[in-house]
Amino acid sequence: MIDVNEVTKRYGGTTAVDRLTFRVRPGRVTGFLGPNGAGKTTTLRIILGLDAPTGGTATVGGRPFRERPRGLRHVGALLDAHDVHGGRSGRAHLAALARGNRIPRARVDEVLAEVGLESAAGRRVAGYSLGMKQRLGIATALLGDPPVLVFDEPLNGLDPEGVLWVRGLFRRLAAEGRTVFVSSHLMAEMEHTAEDLVVIGRGALIAAETVRDFAARGTATTVTVRTPAATRLAPLLAAEGGRVTAAEDGDVLSVTGLPAARIGELAFHDGVMLQELATRSTSLEDAFLELTAGSGAYLAGEAR
Repeated sequence: MIDVNEVTKRYGGTTAVDRLTFRVRPGRVTGFLGPNGAGKTTTLRIILGLDAPTGGTATVGGRPFRERPRGLRHVGALLDAHDVHGGRSGRAHLAALARGNRIPRARVDEVLAEVGLESAAGRRVAGYSLGMKQRLGIATALLGDPPVLVFDEPLNGLDPEGVLWVRGLFRRLAAEGRTVFVSSHLMAEMEHTAEDLVVIGRGALIAAETVRDFAARGTATTVTVRTPAATRLAPLLAAEGGRVTAAEDGDVLSVTGLPAARIGELAFHDGVMLQELATRSTSLEDAFLELTAGSGAYLAGEAR
């Protein structure tokens, strides 16, 4: 269990995290989302005791992480895959951490096998690809067999097969009763991986709820209409309250504000032939973009 209670972090006159409160429960994969500069990494560093909050508390299993000796037995974390001594081999890196946390040496080979790095275990980390470094970071998080796992952008650099492997790994860890907290900017992947979400913007909480509930808060349900009489149908739909956008080819309309059934009725009564009538429900990405609009520290088109 991770509990963040009224956490604030200021750097001079800049507030990176603003009275943030949420809970990450065991047995579920929880995604941590927010625009660039929203305060996600700062929050993770506070949870892991790497940064001290200006106010509020962050605890893991009821205690601040800094108070726990042999921390890898309690929390496994991947914050930066590049934060490894390049002159060490993957095996030597893990072995040093195992010694410092009183973890049996046999566990090193177990996690190397689990992440698929057995053949590269003796190579220097400086020669690893980004995907390999990500796998080594995941192995580090798993080393102490901890009940709580925290990952910051763990999918960067992984190929499609690696992404599928990580998705299955996170689900398995949660099914074992562990707390799995994953920060990512890949909305589609979180939609397939996470069950719960914590969403922040400008350091403040926007939502803490299930993926399904968060996606349902978006209002961007769209109906795609294909018809050779698009110019005739469009004003009918607009008069009914629909918001209509025509595609470049002229035969396709995107309609919001009207259900597909009502669009079909209007077309039928006016003798308009429909070649396609399809509803696209709000995706997690749609809801995220809508509900976090204006909450990023650096927005496209915004002067820096």
